[in-house]
Amino acid sequence: MNEPAGRPAANLGRRRREGAAPDPLSHRIDMTNFHEAEHIQMLRETLLRFIEKEMPLDLVRKWDRDNHFPREVHAKLAALGLMGLTVPEEYGGGGRDVRATIMAIELLCGRSMAVGGPYIQSACYAGLNLAEVGSERQKAELLPRVVEEGMIFAYGISEPDVGADVASVRTTGRVEGDRLIVNGSKRFCSGATIASYIYTLVRTGPREDRHRNLTLVLIPSDADGITFEAQDALGLKGTGTYDVTFADVSVPLANVVGEEAGFNNAWAMLVGPGLDIEKMEVAAMALGIASAAVEEAWAYAQERVQFGKPISAFQSVRHMLAEARTKLHACRAVTYQAADALDRAEDASLETSMAKLFVCQTAQEIVLACQQVLGAYGYIKEFDMERHVRDILVMPILGGSSAIQKNNICNMLKLRK
Repeated sequence: MNEPAGRPAANLGRRRREGAAPDPLSHRIDMTNFHEAEHIQMLRETLLRFIEKEMPLDLVRKWDRDNHFPREVHAKLAALGLMGLTVPEEYGGGGRDVRATIMAIELLCGRSMAVGGPYIQSACYAGLNLAEVGSERQKAELLPRVVEEGMIFAYGISEPDVGADVASVRTTGRVEGDRLIVNGSKRFCSGATIASYIYTLVRTGPREDRHRNLTLVLIPSDADGITFEAQDALGLKGTGTYDVTFADVSVPLANVVGEEAGFNNAWAMLVGPGLDIEKMEVAAMALGIASAAVEEAWAYAQERVQFGKPISAFQSVRHMLAEARTKLHACRAVTYQAADALDRAEDASLETSMAKLFVCQTAQEIVLACQQVLGAYGYIKEFDMERHVRDILVMPILGGSSAIQKNNICNMLKLRK
């Protein structure tokens, strides 16, 4: 990791710390305008201005370093109406707009997962799920809070021994009068301590009938009997991820998602249209991170001088950047094509699995290549690239791993077994 005398790149690092670095969002408007509707273009420009004002890079680095959730920024996003992109008009939102939501996720996560992650947990985990499978009472009571307050849900799905095979959950819920008593453990429960509710999958019948005896329940994060144990994850700082244990946690039966119609009916809720959007959420996260990495590498290559000229003049670097731009363009096209299909209410399970698989894997390739452009500086915290690398590594795993998506694609295309 030795550098020539004078360490010319150190000056770039110092300018970045002082806030004079090239804006990693600077080229995005031109690169993302895939025939966007006028209202989405206006929203994009508004959000870019918001990011510049409320999410400067010096604060972004501090949030990451301190694993801090900037709740005040989240509240300002809600005040902008951004959570309403997933909420029907009758509950105070602007009506479901998948493309606009995906755009917001891309831009926010490209700047900071400490803001982008909680946005997803509000607009998607809470807003989309409630609108899709909540009871009328739950929608009327909770969706206005999503829009106005940015209310956050955490997912309580995975368990220590349960990952992709969610029908094997061991956390139980037994009925006692008008209460549901929950016992068990959940793992990788991101944002559990900043959430109002943990959207929890429990078994409410015999384990043998795996898919029928599953129920989703809204468990207040401050309920008696809940304990949290933080996990020290490599990236995705800001929300924290936790092991959550439920010991005789008592909640009203009214907290069953969908109420009476939702009891023992969670499997249909999990594999419905919401699953397609969850895949797109992760694809958009990966797209945003890759976009930021490309912009940083692009700027660095033009400022970093070696052998008397910027390294962007060297063919090997130029080719790396050309490939990164091309792959990024392909990722964006795949992502927004699938989002448009969802907005048209088409069956887009195949397209969303392909997008999740391709974008997350390709985005990882992009970020690691961009790290190489920065050389040793791409490995130190002085530069944002180090954070992008940590954040991108988990994307092929989140929201259904790449292996799961490959299985889904083969099955949907009826490849012979």
